[in-house]
Amino acid sequence: MSNLPNCPKCNSEYTYEDRDLFVCPECAYEWNQESEDENNENQKIVKDANGNILNDGDTITVIKDLKIKGSSSVVKIGTKVKNIRLVDGDHDIDCKIDGFGAMKLKSEFVKKL
Repeated sequence: MSNLPNCPKCNSEYTYEDRDLFVCPECAYEWNQESEDENNENQKIVKDANGNILNDGDTITVIKDLKIKGSSSVVKIGTKVKNIRLVDGDHDIDCKIDGFGAMKLKSEFVKKL
């Protein structure tokens, strides 16, 4: 058994090594293992309140009433937020909430749908 990784594009197990690249014979995808490892290390993994991994473009739900700083408004529990974007910082979700506009949220107060 070889310890070659599965294809990241089609998940084929029939990959082979060609010099410093890995090649998938099924989808013809070529990749460099070193650059993939560096990308995985540099990417910050953001998880919701239940431990699910969040990605750009996901749809989430607010699990707690959130007071908006500088306003008397509140984002209610169960508010659905579509097409999120992950950013660096304390508030790691950038989104647009209907009726409130652009906003940043903490991932600990949301769950993935």
